[in-house]
Amino acid sequence: MSSGPTPLRLFCATSNPGKAREFALAAGEGIVIQPLPDFGAIPPCVEDGATFAENALIKARHYGAHAAGLLFADDSGLEVEALGGAPGVYSARFSGPGATDASNNRLLLEKLRGVEDRRARFVCAIAVVDNGQPAGVFSGSVEGVILDEPLGAGGFGYDPLFYYAPFGCTFGEVEGERKFAVSHRGQALRAMLRALLPKPDSDPLPSGRPGLGRRLQLAGRLPVAEKTQNDNEPQMNADKST
Repeated sequence: MSSGPTPLRLFCATSNPGKAREFALAAGEGIVIQPLPDFGAIPPCVEDGATFAENALIKARHYGAHAAGLLFADDSGLEVEALGGAPGVYSARFSGPGATDASNNRLLLEKLRGVEDRRARFVCAIAVVDNGQPAGVFSGSVEGVILDEPLGAGGFGYDPLFYYAPFGCTFGEVEGERKFAVSHRGQALRAMLRALLPKPDSDPLPSGRPGLGRRLQLAGRLPVAEKTQNDNEPQMNADKST
């Protein structure tokens, strides 16, 4: 007697508790998202990509070698118009070695002191690998403005400074599920799950099934971002904070 379709199982590669909480919101019927076992014991990779997509793919390939089946990793951050897109891929270490959310936010406010154009966006790229082989890269973004002072004790990273007009408040002032419904990370994760989950009229697609990456690309999903090596790019090991 059949017990129903096999759930879609994915390992998540992150040491960031804020990200882990948000990824857990996507789990549910037919979807199992779990931390990569012994993640902390795996040496970190060098995130030297020039874009969020490149860094996400670097991480997914690195940690995917330690997972059987599907694994995803993300790279995300804040892009501020008046700063030419900074802090961008350096969002987690914006204020230098030993950076914290508080120090990053202080530096951002210092750089924007007296600046009228406060437009900004959160950007996220999620890369998924199947048995270590790249399967796809999925992205999301959300527009907002940077306030003059942080509001709200929720969220993490730059959330308390990021005012989202449709909510009438910052991401730091809303509950996690409401933020996840519109956030950059929520958009990217839902795009990934739409690509991985079987259609109602198709056979289930169990984790680790050979050829998954090729089928996703042939189906018109976002192409895998190929990393371009640049010896002049600064090297970063830390998992992004936003």
